[in-house]
Amino acid sequence: MTTQRPRRTPAQTPRRLIRGTVIACALSFATESAAQQNASAAGNIRDFDAYVAKAMKDWKVPGLAIAIVRNDSVVFAKGYGVRKLGEPTPVDPRTVFAIGSASKAFTAAAVAMLVDDGKMKWDAPVTSYLPGFQMYDPYVTRELTVRDALSHRSGLARGDLMWYGTAFDRSEILRRVRHLEPSWSFRSQFGYQNIMYLAAGEASAAASGRDWDTLIRERIFTPLGMRESYTSVRPLASLPNVAQPHTEIEDVVTVVPYKNIDNIGPAGSINSTVLDMAQWVRLQLGQGKFAGKQLISSGNLTQMHTPHTVIPLAPPFSLFTPEAHLLNYGMGWFLNDHKGKLAVHHGGNIDGMTALVAMLPEEKLGTVILTNMNGSLLPSVMMHRIFDDHLKVPPRDFSGEMLRKVEPLLKQQKEALAKLEASRVPNTRPALALEKYAGTYSDSMYGDVTVRADDGKLRISYGAVFDGDLEHWHYDTFRAVWRNKALGKSMVTFVVDGTAKVAEAKVENLADFRRVADKADTTAAVQLSAADLQKFVGKFGAKELPFNVEVQLVGSALKMSVPGQPAYTLVPVTPTRFRVTGEGMPAGFFLDYTVQGGRVTSVKMEQPAPQPTVVLTPVA
Repeated sequence: MTTQRPRRTPAQTPRRLIRGTVIACALSFATESAAQQNASAAGNIRDFDAYVAKAMKDWKVPGLAIAIVRNDSVVFAKGYGVRKLGEPTPVDPRTVFAIGSASKAFTAAAVAMLVDDGKMKWDAPVTSYLPGFQMYDPYVTRELTVRDALSHRSGLARGDLMWYGTAFDRSEILRRVRHLEPSWSFRSQFGYQNIMYLAAGEASAAASGRDWDTLIRERIFTPLGMRESYTSVRPLASLPNVAQPHTEIEDVVTVVPYKNIDNIGPAGSINSTVLDMAQWVRLQLGQGKFAGKQLISSGNLTQMHTPHTVIPLAPPFSLFTPEAHLLNYGMGWFLNDHKGKLAVHHGGNIDGMTALVAMLPEEKLGTVILTNMNGSLLPSVMMHRIFDDHLKVPPRDFSGEMLRKVEPLLKQQKEALAKLEASRVPNTRPALALEKYAGTYSDSMYGDVTVRADDGKLRISYGAVFDGDLEHWHYDTFRAVWRNKALGKSMVTFVVDGTAKVAEAKVENLADFRRVADKADTTAAVQLSAADLQKFVGKFGAKELPFNVEVQLVGSALKMSVPGQPAYTLVPVTPTRFRVTGEGMPAGFFLDYTVQGGRVTSVKMEQPAPQPTVVLTPVA
């Protein structure tokens, strides 16, 4: 097991790296004219629209939808911009966006409902519902509660590329998390954790007897009338009104495909509209009551809005809450003070989309802000504008302020890249021929990385997402240039051992992968009859070996038995040379027979260097 370090998201361009830290009854709503009549819903509507237009331009956001809830009514719902850059189709209040990690509150709410049902307990161990679940530390395995999983205090770093970059399903991700070493002591500090939300979601599925997707649909979407909300991207291709994701690649805003993250669903896979999400806000502001029906007890909803984990008020979080004195995490919600009021909010970010749900519960005010731009700060900007419009405080240009705060950070990122370039040692060469680096490298948690040698160049792939070219950097370090440009670039350093073989591939921001021995080819180069094979049967030994090797004809194949090991299959390469294959047998083992007068006189057992060749002779 390799040592795991805190992970970041895939290598990114500087702007994306900064932005990526952001994360985060009848249907009744006001028409635009009604919202204009109630100008206080969003301040002066003309000023508000002008502010939105300028902020969208400044933050390079193609499309935006906003809904505002006050006193259990949707008093404002409007779309701005376009669903897809280069096309005129506008965003409207029914346009579907990905909400990313704003999905976490739905998982917490589903647990709250099951607590109300008596099927779950906040402080019951996760293993009560998932008996096979294990953490790296047996103590944490035993003690981790549902509340711990929902409040980001497990002690784990992210480990996100295990789900982001692979086709592992939910159960396999939870099985592999046992290999993720903690970054901090259990319950000692805040550590944002998507995999723990997956654990909580799967625990709720086990407790309810339904999968998480069905649980969310039956217990939340349906009662709230959220008819245009989905727990997967799969239905979106057939829908008429869907925003397309965008990201900035080499300073150009570019359309990117939707990311299917069903395997981490409880942490972030929901897609919805601002009108549907406004009903979710009504439930939260109504203390668990919606359209006269108590869907969640007020006591358990309050548990979600109660501080459980302290968050240091330092970057990046202080960037989004510039006036806060205290910042905490409840269960599915960030909590801080805002001008003497409690603010409850959660953002979401997944490839090409940024979302925010935010509320001032004491004011019965909430807003939903959805965008089709990756890692954008615009939702946070609009949250502050909407809150201050409602509180009737003097207007403040949060967009301009955040832009000024971000520019130095972007400059630092560019300087860091320039420093990296300057550290490159010129005129060096790899220690080995390029084909020697090709092979499979494996990590207990993250799975396999494959390196291939094609036409004198190296290519690397990991999971279903990462595929790129390895450009020589210096010595045995290469830079992976991912074919999906949105993933940026990553450094890959190979470790050559004392036998002049590659032992490891250290992939930046991922893991240290150990080389897997090449598997022996099991294809016969020649065909031999049973009569031909029979003459190779027998016992063979050598003074260098404390045991004998026995070769037997089993059916139509030769089997080699070594004491204490499984039987190996001998695959003919020539009429007298055989490749040794089988479970745990790497490539490079051969038996080479010498036959005289139809009888075996000796057998050379060839092994990969530096192991010696051993000459065996028949044993009577």
